[in-house]
Amino acid sequence: MNSKIIVGLEIHVQLNTRTKMFCGCGLEFGAPPNSRTCPVCLGMPGSLPVMNIRAVELAVLAATALNCQIARFTKWDRKSYYYPDLPKNYQISQYDLPLGQHGYIEIPAADGAAKKVRIRRVHLEEDAGKNLHESGSFSKVDLNRAGTPLLEIVTEPDLGSGEEVRGLAVELQRIVRYLGVSHGDMQKGHMRFEPNVNLEIGEDGTRYRTPIAEIKNLNSFRALESSINYEAQRQLAEFRETRTTFGKGNKSTRGWDDNRQVTVLQREKEEAEEYRYFPDPDLVPVEVDREWLARIESELCELPLARQNRYVRQYKLSDYDAGVLTAEKSLSDYFDDAVKAGADPKRLCNLVTQTGQKLAKDRDCSFPQLGISPGRMVELVAMAAADEIGSTAADKILEAMADSADSPRAIAERLNLIQQSDEGELEKTIDAVIAENPETVETAVSGEKKAKKAFGYLMGQVMQKTGGSANPKVTSDILKKKLG
Repeated sequence: MNSKIIVGLEIHVQLNTRTKMFCGCGLEFGAPPNSRTCPVCLGMPGSLPVMNIRAVELAVLAATALNCQIARFTKWDRKSYYYPDLPKNYQISQYDLPLGQHGYIEIPAADGAAKKVRIRRVHLEEDAGKNLHESGSFSKVDLNRAGTPLLEIVTEPDLGSGEEVRGLAVELQRIVRYLGVSHGDMQKGHMRFEPNVNLEIGEDGTRYRTPIAEIKNLNSFRALESSINYEAQRQLAEFRETRTTFGKGNKSTRGWDDNRQVTVLQREKEEAEEYRYFPDPDLVPVEVDREWLARIESELCELPLARQNRYVRQYKLSDYDAGVLTAEKSLSDYFDDAVKAGADPKRLCNLVTQTGQKLAKDRDCSFPQLGISPGRMVELVAMAAADEIGSTAADKILEAMADSADSPRAIAERLNLIQQSDEGELEKTIDAVIAENPETVETAVSGEKKAKKAFGYLMGQVMQKTGGSANPKVTSDILKKKLG
């Protein structure tokens, strides 16, 4: 018996608008319960929805970035179901005419190439409220989230492991952040993932498919990957025991218990016809003309994976370093600005990804928010490239630059970090070190095992006498020459 995991993904992305999808209520995470509501999002009789045009524009922008065909005509549909956090007893969504379809997203594959995952559809809908179950024997309902504009992205079942699904989720988060479509903050529920998982099992020349299980409302990459891997094991064990295969009516919805690291059955999943979709009579259709589409497309930017690949190809950076630099658009924009101003890409990368990122993390901000202009970084990198300062000194200067408006050179001079490269002065210091350490000199020129260590000791003595300002390369060359 052999098995293959098959995963299709449904992703809900909260759009970066000021107000809700069909009313003027503001969106504010952490606001007092039920304080951001009105008759429209509470589903009061007689209240009428009005479409948020910016939500539509952001949805079209995302769909375009995902290489989708944009519908020139679409409409709104009512998806009927009852939950305590859905006051109208229906959700306004899009059914047979989605805003975008037949697209794809490229994600990094295990072999270093790019894998293309097909996008079935991209459509707009409103979110439900939130049920709270932390009050003992009863539940509470907070409707602040009801009516929040959501972009739902549905992939084809092209994913074959928890690791691949995680890779797609990470890449999609980068894309929506680059475009400004969403903040993409998982902890605030801006992105929620619902993988549909089943197995293809081969046994004695026959192929079987297990029933599909949809795992609901995952809001972390770790939970996404772990739940899929667990569900694959669970389905394989169940098939061995029951021999149940996929058929109409045996889909299920499961939740993820993060404490026990298991999926838990919630209910049997509804089929589409059970939602009784029909066009919403209170909303006009959406028609996207060429002029409007062109204006939205003008907001597109270089996407993160393309930029990451460019850094590897153009600047010869490692894929890891390029990934770190392109994780956030503000950081990669900063990097591009500094390189265009003349900074050496590799030296700049090392300073930013190592000392710079650590400094930013300690101050709970991003590197660009430290207030160090790209121009000052260009000067610092140039000093390092000219061997005016060593790598340790460059790190110290960068840290000081976050607290001072002075130029890197002024900081280096103040901290006595400019490297001494005057051969005449260095020669005097090296002569003194040689005279003070005759036994070490003898070991250094002996060619024995300890010779390298002895040479290092002499170098250290020169550095100590110069307060660390001696240029290591120049010092090493002079010392080697004097020792023959």
